[in-house]
Amino acid sequence: MSRVHDAPQIYRCTLELLETTFFSSREVSSLYQTEPLIGHIALCYALGLAPVRYTNQGAIHYKTDLQHLNAVGVYVTPATISGAPRYQLGQFNAQPETYWSAMGNNLLVTVPTGGWAEKSGPSWYVHDGQRRRKLGTENRPQVGQIRALGPHTRAVFYLISREAYQPPAYIRLGKWMSKARVQCQAVQPLALVDEGEVRMLLAPADLPPEVLILAGDQITVKPTPLMRNVRLRGACYQLDKQTLLPCAMRFDVENLP
Repeated sequence: MSRVHDAPQIYRCTLELLETTFFSSREVSSLYQTEPLIGHIALCYALGLAPVRYTNQGAIHYKTDLQHLNAVGVYVTPATISGAPRYQLGQFNAQPETYWSAMGNNLLVTVPTGGWAEKSGPSWYVHDGQRRRKLGTENRPQVGQIRALGPHTRAVFYLISREAYQPPAYIRLGKWMSKARVQCQAVQPLALVDEGEVRMLLAPADLPPEVLILAGDQITVKPTPLMRNVRLRGACYQLDKQTLLPCAMRFDVENLP
């Protein structure tokens, strides 16, 4: 254990969900469930550290956006749920309200007013009175269940920055842009240690190359796997008796899509 010199600004941030929050972390048959965590890349966009684009043609900008955060010395850890997560389970039905419909192979068959449909082999065709049109497949679920994080779920993450940082009081998270409250408190490291257990969530790809992971529980989520209860050998800030934070973490942009 040694004294801390030239440490960056470290903030302990508490996140409270104020609305039902959904990330499609895992899809099992017709169940779309949210893992009990908030990814660090999602937090970067929600906090306004990375640009949120109003229009997108399907391009992914992780590398460009996170390279900028590496350049200015900003890093955000994943958010670890405090206590037991609260869940809400719901159902959805995306089928249109129409007098007639049929389920095809990865598509829902409907007809316009005055039209009709016919099936030829595995394909469906729709007639509108003037022409015959073949229906294509649709890569979207029609019915299913959603397991989302419920209101008043709390989580903790850490933000490391070269400069002083003031977070927004409220942010939007997830596919439904649900509201959450953020409170941050500056933390002064007590010491530097060279080995220990990090109980909170980490992105292992973001650790410095000289850090050796000895053990841990891996969580397979996109766009990058996470780990908790990590036993490692490498420089860490001792924040309190139970909390270690690895030093010099950076976004591993080269392995992101």
